Amino acid sequence: MTGLHDIPADARGLRHAFAHFPNGVVAVCADIGGVPHGMAVSTFVPVSLDPPLVSFCVQNTSSTWPRLTGAGRLGISLLGAGQQQAAQTLGARDGDRFHGLELHHGHGEAVLIGGSSAWIEGDVYAEVPAGDHRVVLVRVQRLATSTEIEPLLFHRSRFRRLQNDETKAGSVAG
Repeated sequence: MTGLHDIPADARGLRHAFAHFPNGVVAVCADIGGVPHGMAVSTFVPVSLDPPLVSFCVQNTSSTWPRLTGAGRLGISLLGAGQQQAAQTLGARDGDRFHGLELHHGHGEAVLIGGSSAWIEGDVYAEVPAGDHRVVLVRVQRLATSTEIEPLLFHRSRFRRLQNDETKAGSVAG
């Protein structure tokens, strides 16, 4: 095949290959003891309609996840196309991760980011060890969407926007 290049199946090669698949960027946030905590993840996936489940992956070395996992309810904000700065701030290891962000408090401890394309509130359903990460399954309890805001994408190590294509696409059967 033209343009096909073999690369090693090690961590560096996998990171390079995975970068060829676009992902949405979400903020996972909760209020712990009156203080918002959160992180950005780009491994968000819808899992099940019945029961309603979504998932994301967290590095085992995360210092934020141990705080969030104790929350009774998580807020998951599917970041919008104009929220690159929010994704970078929430992904930083140091500093105020919520500087300049519009926060909304949902039910329980859920914290949601204003300006996102969709919002989910949910409870941790299960955590599954997966190598150097954990797969976190969240049972959806509440959700809302914005029809005006396109999602923020992460592709080839850059933030990107969807191209507005006026042609009508067919559905994909799964």
